[in-house]
Amino acid sequence: MAGENFLSIEETARTLGVSTRHARRLADSGAVTKIARGLIDRSSVDRYLRSRRQGRTRAWAEHTAWGAVALLAGRDADWLGASQASRLRSTLRQITGVEDLLARMRERAHVHVFEAHRAALPRLQELVVTSNLGLLGITDAVGDGVDGYLAAGDLHEVVRSLGVRADADGRAVLRVTGFDADLTRALVDTSVVAALDAATSTDPRLRGVGQRVLGDLLETYR
Repeated sequence: MAGENFLSIEETARTLGVSTRHARRLADSGAVTKIARGLIDRSSVDRYLRSRRQGRTRAWAEHTAWGAVALLAGRDADWLGASQASRLRSTLRQITGVEDLLARMRERAHVHVFEAHRAALPRLQELVVTSNLGLLGITDAVGDGVDGYLAAGDLHEVVRSLGVRADADGRAVLRVTGFDADLTRALVDTSVVAALDAATSTDPRLRGVGQRVLGDLLETYR
């Protein structure tokens, strides 16, 4: 056993009844939480199992997920039809668990993790839109990597021109979305997206803050 609070990738795969490759994909996507190289947070695996069993993990489509971000941030989601927006408001009022919200929101962007040369990181930082953890009261988060949102149409060129390579333990986390770039940029600069990103962080402190803020947002929305 990897430890009381952690599971190895192999143990995660056995617990979930999936292949090791699939377990790695779940870790890369954030469906289960990777703490360190080859180690998965046991509680995140338990939550994933519970959500699967309860049938509450069906993710919203990308444009719907961003609509939920807008509504939780007190903004309009004009790209949704009136009836769809009304249903989404009703659903948001019925959600009581942060894990349920995170599961529904996961398709807002597809997470790609890359290893990049140190010289490429500043350029990557310029190309992505990064959530503002300061909105959560977090001013001392540190790290030598990049974590931000990138337009889907730009991914191929970024990989080609900067020479990054896929690596589950890499320092460049690109949250790739096909949603409108201008709307994405505006919505990423909200406490909602900051909390969503923090709530799936491998840093326990950030994760706790993000989950608490999301819980408060859900309570306020109701």
